[in-house]
Amino acid sequence: MLPAMFIILVASAILGYRIISAVPPLLHTPLMSGMNALSGITVIGAIAVFTTAPAGARSIAAIALVLASINVFGGFWVTERMLRMFKGKKHETGGEELPWS
Repeated sequence: MLPAMFIILVASAILGYRIISAVPPLLHTPLMSGMNALSGITVIGAIAVFTTAPAGARSIAAIALVLASINVFGGFWVTERMLRMFKGKKHETGGEELPWS
C-alpha cells in the first residue's frame, strides 16, 4: 500500500508541475484566487474530519487542519502581494494615480 501511495504522490507532483509551468504568467493571479477559494473547501473538510475523528486520529486530523489553513492564508497573502505589484505608482506630489505611470 505504501509504495502505491508514494508512486501516486510522485506522479501527482510531476503532473502538477507540468500543468502549472504551462500557464502563462498573466493568468497566475486569477487562477491562484480561484484555487484559494477551492482550498477553503479543504479547510471545511479538515474541520469535519477533526470533529468526527476517533481519539487516536485527532492529532493527524489537527495537522491536516493546520496545513490546510496555512495553504489558504498563504495563498491569499501571495495573491495580495501579486496584485500590489500590478497597481500603478502614485505621483509623489499629488497623491493621485497617473495613467502613464
